[in-house]
Amino acid sequence: MNLNLLSWIIFLPVIGLLVIALIPRPGQRTVKWIALAATLASFLVSLAVFLMFDRSAAAVGHMQFEEKVLWIPAVNSFYHLGVDGLSLPLMILMTFLGVVSVLISWKIQLRPQQYFIWILLLETSILGVFLSLDLVLFFLFWELELIPMFFLIIIWGSGRKEYAAYKYLIYTLVGSAFMLAGILSTYFITKTLDITALAGIEIGSSFIPLSALFFLLTIGFAIKLPVFPFHTWLPDAHTNAPTAASVILAGALLKMGGYGMIRLSVSMLPQIAVYFAPVMCTLAVVGVVYGAAVTLRQTDLKRLIAYSSVSHMGYVLLGIFALNQVSLAGASLQMFSHGVITGLLFAMVGLVYDKTHTRDLNNLSGLARQMPVITVVFSIAGLASLGLPGTAGFVAEFITFAGAFSSTVIAGMPVFTLIAVTGVVLTAGYILWMLQRVFYGYPLDKYNGVGDADTVEKISTFAFVVVIMLVGIYPAVLTDIINMGVAPIAKLIGG
Repeated sequence: MNLNLLSWIIFLPVIGLLVIALIPRPGQRTVKWIALAATLASFLVSLAVFLMFDRSAAAVGHMQFEEKVLWIPAVNSFYHLGVDGLSLPLMILMTFLGVVSVLISWKIQLRPQQYFIWILLLETSILGVFLSLDLVLFFLFWELELIPMFFLIIIWGSGRKEYAAYKYLIYTLVGSAFMLAGILSTYFITKTLDITALAGIEIGSSFIPLSALFFLLTIGFAIKLPVFPFHTWLPDAHTNAPTAASVILAGALLKMGGYGMIRLSVSMLPQIAVYFAPVMCTLAVVGVVYGAAVTLRQTDLKRLIAYSSVSHMGYVLLGIFALNQVSLAGASLQMFSHGVITGLLFAMVGLVYDKTHTRDLNNLSGLARQMPVITVVFSIAGLASLGLPGTAGFVAEFITFAGAFSSTVIAGMPVFTLIAVTGVVLTAGYILWMLQRVFYGYPLDKYNGVGDADTVEKISTFAFVVVIMLVGIYPAVLTDIINMGVAPIAKLIGG
């Protein structure tokens, strides 16, 4: 019996936002509890899918929990959902972030009804991208994400929020325009919009060069990831967005780019991916080193974490275009681990700002005395980000580097990998420097009496820590599933 579990996962947040919207003059607590109930329900259903997911060898390469209903007969487009080893971890990641984002926003005072409506719509749109198996549906959810993120930044953001919101809007729309051209070209060539049918399909075209088709699809994903030099929207968006939006942006929204590259660019055009792999790996290592080097120069905590994301997404790009099974698995795990680690880092920056009303490293020092819980959790997040063994960050980076170094798909991968490893050293530098400046320096009298994390804040941040440590200590909880998703893709390439 098909219970349409994936539809429930996607649209439970929509049910929540409709309830919030239709209640006349709801109180703040009512709005928050409805949002929490909707996100928690979606998370619990996603956990049920995770537990019921068939991990047997016979299920490798097959979509599970599929839902397929004819939607637009004129172009043979379907409302088609499904989940495999590639999308399942990202689905769990987004539903988890949905819950903690509501908890992080528990003290929101400005227009809470509208705020939580946008948060819930943002969760639905990102989940739709990860679970869609039809190109039209995929693109619809991809574009839908733009609306809530734009309003979250421009209304509830800070600093240069209008500039950041419009910059994000322009970059996203430009990338989407290229992607739409690629999707239309794909349909004209193949006469199908079914993503599962496009994997490994024999494409021969006089309509458009296949390299141009690869470029059209990949440029949109590269902007979203983001890949150097398309990254400049990210620091501004992060710096000026509200905390919960930053958590979702870093935790799940960026992963739409890496997921799209694997699901479409590499799966549909494997040989073209091999051809362009040296270029993409070059961009990856430049992004790793450049992002880490620029991070060392930041004095705003949020901007520091934002540039670190540029560096860490370089690892994802390297793993994808090393094009073997181990590197693809590492890239997929890196997307998950970065999601929870950087999500926690932004949550902790938000807490520090709420208590001290500043993010300037030059004005922060010695907070460990006043904020012992925040100090410990922030330190765990920082150490996970630099790849401390026993955390999700170490496992993801080790698998990615091991896979990339051993890749024989393209020449020169050991060189690319060794350059990328220098990013780990730079990461250790800026993370340890930041922790020392903020928490372990000389205590400042002006912060005497500032509070530590309250009960709700402890619940939301401890949840991140549990996931980070669980994946770090027992990575098979995800790697076994991820390998089921990437093995068929690696087979297409011969990696």
